[in-house]
Amino acid sequence: MLAGFLVLAVATFISLGEQSWSTELGAHGPIVLATGLWLLHYEGLRLANAGTAMPWRPLLPLLAVALIGYVFGRAYDFISLETLALYLVFIACLLRLYGFAQVKRWGFPLLYLGFLIPIPGWILDRVTAPLQILVSTEAAHVTAMLGYPVARQGVVLAVAQYQLFVEQACAGMNSLVGLTAISLFYIYMVRRASWRYALILVALILPIAILVNIMRVVALILITYHFGDEAGQGFLHGTTGMALFGVALILVLCIDMLLSRLLSRPAQ
Repeated sequence: MLAGFLVLAVATFISLGEQSWSTELGAHGPIVLATGLWLLHYEGLRLANAGTAMPWRPLLPLLAVALIGYVFGRAYDFISLETLALYLVFIACLLRLYGFAQVKRWGFPLLYLGFLIPIPGWILDRVTAPLQILVSTEAAHVTAMLGYPVARQGVVLAVAQYQLFVEQACAGMNSLVGLTAISLFYIYMVRRASWRYALILVALILPIAILVNIMRVVALILITYHFGDEAGQGFLHGTTGMALFGVALILVLCIDMLLSRLLSRPAQ
């Protein structure tokens, strides 16, 4: 079973490395994979404890749907469907070896590993369109207040003789997905908090991601204005993304410290 699963997994991970993990939106993938597998081991997943905890018969519908989806996704290069199908195969194998009760105890690590599934392009287009408008509008306002000649048309910003296009990566989705995954990992490992606390903190990640990406676009506008288009679209483009992602993580940690103090304060 392990050999068969690895045959599917290695092929999918190669595709993820080529199509998703090499982009800003999917850069969190390898981190989620490594930490998610470590979490399962930390929570007691051992091959030595595997057995035949659940018969194949009730698992066959799930496994059949997953394998059909895997073949279809791989044949037609639908990486989101392929990864989702691999994830379902993994769940079916765990149920076979450890049973439903034990797999239920691994709910958080398995939910966390779900962040490996790339977001389909049609969902990205729908979600990022308003975010792109919001980020580009606010970035144009901020730079205009600083006295820079910036004009906006849709998601295109004109800076002096240069034009900047606010892409999906700059609209907040990369920060949103990565921040959510890392924040959930932090909450689980450090706080061991309730789902209610986790949901409150996760709900605050969206405004943090939007704020950080507005700061990123403003920084790129200033870099482009002072150093030219090559500087703004070259090495500094990715560098500003990584630096401000670190700022976003610090903001999440600060909010977590504040929330934990407020919620632990006894009522007067």
